[in-house]
Amino acid sequence: MKNLQSAILYILLATIWISVSEFVRNEFLVKSYWTEHYESLGLTFPAEPLNGAIWGLWSLLFAIAIYIISRRFSLLETTLLSWFVGFVLMWVVIGNLSVLPYGMLVFAIPLSLLEAYVATLILVKLSK
Repeated sequence: MKNLQSAILYILLATIWISVSEFVRNEFLVKSYWTEHYESLGLTFPAEPLNGAIWGLWSLLFAIAIYIISRRFSLLETTLLSWFVGFVLMWVVIGNLSVLPYGMLVFAIPLSLLEAYVATLILVKLSK
């Protein structure tokens, strides 16, 4: 039971890190890329509270995935695999839907790698 409680705590800590990282990156660094791109498509960038809640759910699910992956792989392998699963696949899908502003990837790639690394670090180092 203690291991389960610890795992939940570490997953929640990683979720908080991922949520803060996502918020800072998307609200302060690349928001103009999103809004301008959506406007060019004749759309309004979705910024309602429900959208924020869904990103919170995504953060939790990403943290759970990292935790599961980290049980079998090294820190570096977990970071890269989770980054690929969490971000690269998402970018492929939203790129295919034409709603990905490619200019923001200059910021998003290194910052998302950092996000995945720190979340992995939290989950790997604390759970030992």
